Amino acid sequence: MNYKLLGLSTIVASLLVGCTASPQVSNTQKHSISFQEVSVPTTDKEKREVRASKEVTIDGKTYPIDFHTILRSGEKSGSGTFGLLFDKKGNTIRNTDGSLRISNSNDYTSLLPVGEKIFMVNHFESRPAAMYLTELEQQKDGNLKAINTRNIDFSQFNGLWVPCAGSITPWNTHIGSEEYEPNAAKVKENGSINAYYDAMGAYVNGDLNALNPYDYGWTPEIKVLNEKGDVKVTKHYAMGRFSHELAYVMPDNKTVFLTDDGTNVALFMFIADEEEKLDAGVLYAAKWIQQSSKNGGKAYLQWVNLGHATSDEIKLALDKKITFKDIFDSSKEYPSINTTMGQENLKVKANMEKIASRLESRRYASLKGATTEFRKMEGFSYNQNNHSIYIAMSSIGKGMEDNKKKNKPNTKYDKGGHNDIKLPYNPCGTVYKLSIGMNTPLDLDGNVINSSFVPNMMIGEVSGFQDKSVKGNTCALSSLANPDNISYIPNTSTLLIGEDTGSGHQNDFVWAYNLDDKKLTRIETTPYGSETTSLYFNNNVKGYGYIMSVVQHPYGEGDALTKEKDMPNIANSKGQMMGYTGYIGPLPVINK
Repeated sequence: MNYKLLGLSTIVASLLVGCTASPQVSNTQKHSISFQEVSVPTTDKEKREVRASKEVTIDGKTYPIDFHTILRSGEKSGSGTFGLLFDKKGNTIRNTDGSLRISNSNDYTSLLPVGEKIFMVNHFESRPAAMYLTELEQQKDGNLKAINTRNIDFSQFNGLWVPCAGSITPWNTHIGSEEYEPNAAKVKENGSINAYYDAMGAYVNGDLNALNPYDYGWTPEIKVLNEKGDVKVTKHYAMGRFSHELAYVMPDNKTVFLTDDGTNVALFMFIADEEEKLDAGVLYAAKWIQQSSKNGGKAYLQWVNLGHATSDEIKLALDKKITFKDIFDSSKEYPSINTTMGQENLKVKANMEKIASRLESRRYASLKGATTEFRKMEGFSYNQNNHSIYIAMSSIGKGMEDNKKKNKPNTKYDKGGHNDIKLPYNPCGTVYKLSIGMNTPLDLDGNVINSSFVPNMMIGEVSGFQDKSVKGNTCALSSLANPDNISYIPNTSTLLIGEDTGSGHQNDFVWAYNLDDKKLTRIETTPYGSETTSLYFNNNVKGYGYIMSVVQHPYGEGDALTKEKDMPNIANSKGQMMGYTGYIGPLPVINK
């Protein structure tokens, strides 16, 4: 089916095939849960602290909770130093002054019970990056204590690049991400691309020609094999290369949604050939067919088939050092696209479609008709109780506007592209609900998609809104400011929403959002210049529940008050700049 040849009514009809069936709603009991609200920080002391709810009430019973730190970046645990960076040969990386380089960009953290033990897998969002395995001790009251931490070796993959969010697979593995993939079209003769990419040179002792931009932008998976802490490390090449925010595996163990962070990005879906094996399958990208521009917008979704591939096939291309020019020809006569990399005219070379679909997934998706206009696509979560998906869009702007930038005329982000999304500018962002209801989901060509988890509708669920009445904030303190990581608490009506905001809120918040009454409750605030990351609900880790919550790079971003003359000097606050990896809890297990 070619949507360009059809009228809108025909497109809509095709999207609604089979929609009369009831959604696959879980028939478990719904539990009530409410958190004690945390106030907006007003004093300098409060704005430097991690502050969290002290109580949670579940089904009428109240339990004490708080934020608990497991480890901060730079702290030692056992034989390891949390966040210490290593090069490809296993040597510690040092700063120009000779000091050890430690990342304060703590990010996504998994809790993985293995046998009688609990392990934590945590990655650090830096270049070069790090991933750490930490053995934890669960104390009698449910609190967690670090016993030993060590770096996980990624040298077989030429290192780990900017890992951001993640999730835990149904088979109890840590699945991460590699964000902001390097632009392989811009590699110079000396191996350089730009300062952001060149920072990876520290991994290979400064030899940029030892790097390959196509080594970065994938989905890593970590399996803890036994109680000794042996691990298996994989990068899943069949799932495509782009700016991975996170991968989320659905309950069928085969359908994986992949969010793409940045400007002019896409939404991807991968259907594996076999359950619990992500090394072969079909990759799809979404097409936005807009129905409304109100409250974050409403659209039908159609899915563009990008073809089947295996990780082994793509690994062969990496081993051959395939370049951008091996994949594409460029000429003004060729089809035009507009993606993160800007407006381009490209044609895939003969017999390179499969390689293009994985090494250059976003560019290829745009050439095939998918939408590449989303802005700052972040967190993802699944609500099995109403069979819906939630996605956070940190900001609505640029490609999501209609030939505008910040509501002013600007063709940069739509020129030569599809201009599918035409929404009002909202720098405070929106969390979307994606509805699943099709018996027989079809792709853009009318072929059946082999999954019962394919969304066909996307609509704004809750948005932030601008309000500059409180000094240091540009988004209302009662609403969202740049939603990022999200996590649904199963068998309740609560979606957790964490922020990554600069000027929106002076201090980033974590919210509990009630999907029934549409109420936001602030449950955590974090220090100046940090962002909230790794928000993830773990319902039953050996008898306790944990809301993983990480505070990344305190004082690391230019929030509004950071630049004010009356803000206390933080030049001697290196200890305060250490990232926090921790959790809100412990909570009781919320039974089905």
